[in-house]
Amino acid sequence: MGFEHTSKAFDGDLQELTRMVAEMGGLAERQIVDAVDALVRRDIALGARVVAADSEIDQMQRSIEERAVLTIARRQPMAVDLRDIVGAMRVATDLERIGDLSKNIAKRVNAIDSDFHPLKLIRGLEHMTDLVQSQVKAVLDAYTAHDLPAAMVVWNGDEEVDAICTSLFRELLTYMMEDPRNISFCIHLMFCAKNIERIGDHATNIAETVFYMVEGQQILDKRPKGDMTTFANATPGN
Repeated sequence: MGFEHTSKAFDGDLQELTRMVAEMGGLAERQIVDAVDALVRRDIALGARVVAADSEIDQMQRSIEERAVLTIARRQPMAVDLRDIVGAMRVATDLERIGDLSKNIAKRVNAIDSDFHPLKLIRGLEHMTDLVQSQVKAVLDAYTAHDLPAAMVVWNGDEEVDAICTSLFRELLTYMMEDPRNISFCIHLMFCAKNIERIGDHATNIAETVFYMVEGQQILDKRPKGDMTTFANATPGN
């Protein structure tokens, strides 16, 4: 009876951890969309809200970590159950980084004061954002359901994000060469595109966590990546 009681209590702790990660994931998804929306519409107020909301994501990450550590200390779980707890902490860490990257994009809203606003570049950034945001949603659903095939679809989709990012980068270079007055705007957009690409990397990290939770080992295959060397060398850091 004591074991059964402990098992039920552990299941309750695990369900609460999963719920907390899902709530944090929902906020992180919204931050991605709102950050890019603020950038596209040059909505300073929305950008400020994204920056302010990042502290809530940070607090959620700390709460998940504290809950996970407490669960390990109280329940002393078996190895298979321990993987789920470690998985929750790992996913929360990636979501916290996604929040930081969204905040970095939102901070650029104030900096963009150029009248230069080519629709082709903006549409490219929005397309890239839609793809990455859908990957984040899909991988969080896969995490909740322990759905390894769905997680691997996201893992294999990272190359597509890199390809869009590289294409957008080439367009930005063309605009900068055509008119030096475009350089400032294009550099800001380049920074944002790189941050969106990094958000995609964190979705891939979460897919690898799902693999670890289900299979009990790290994924051994090399992560599929597009050719981002030129982009990485030319793009300013955070």
